[in-house]
Amino acid sequence: MKAVVQRVQSAAVLVSGERVGEIDQGLMVLLAVERGDGPEQVAKMVHKLSGLRIFSDDRGRMDRSVRDIGGAVLAVSQFTLAATLAKGFRPSFDGAEAPESALLLFELFCRQLTATGVPVATGRFGADMQVHLVNDGPVTFILEYPPTRSRES
Repeated sequence: MKAVVQRVQSAAVLVSGERVGEIDQGLMVLLAVERGDGPEQVAKMVHKLSGLRIFSDDRGRMDRSVRDIGGAVLAVSQFTLAATLAKGFRPSFDGAEAPESALLLFELFCRQLTATGVPVATGRFGADMQVHLVNDGPVTFILEYPPTRSRES
């Protein structure tokens, strides 16, 4: 499981011109579910994101979490993060989880994150989306929790 995490002042996602999810201050999370991911990767990602101290405290130090500031998360499923660009010029998406399984894990991620007390807005799984955000800083991180086992064997 991979995520691009951006600290934002605001973020929104549109599908066919319709605003389907938006937040004010918080985290924009682009999430890729990879082959072999399961509930273990979801739990690790949720734990890290809910406690990640990347918001400034009164001294200007990154020492507050999204929960601490009363922020929210805009979660967008993005299978392209699972791409391999090693050979040729066309991305290979062989590492991405099948859509049906990826949707279940993405929904689990959103439910578990919400259960930590962090409000979660989402895009629309599988849709062509336009993401608008104001990156605060800019502050951007990449989190990765590889599968512990392969489902192919």
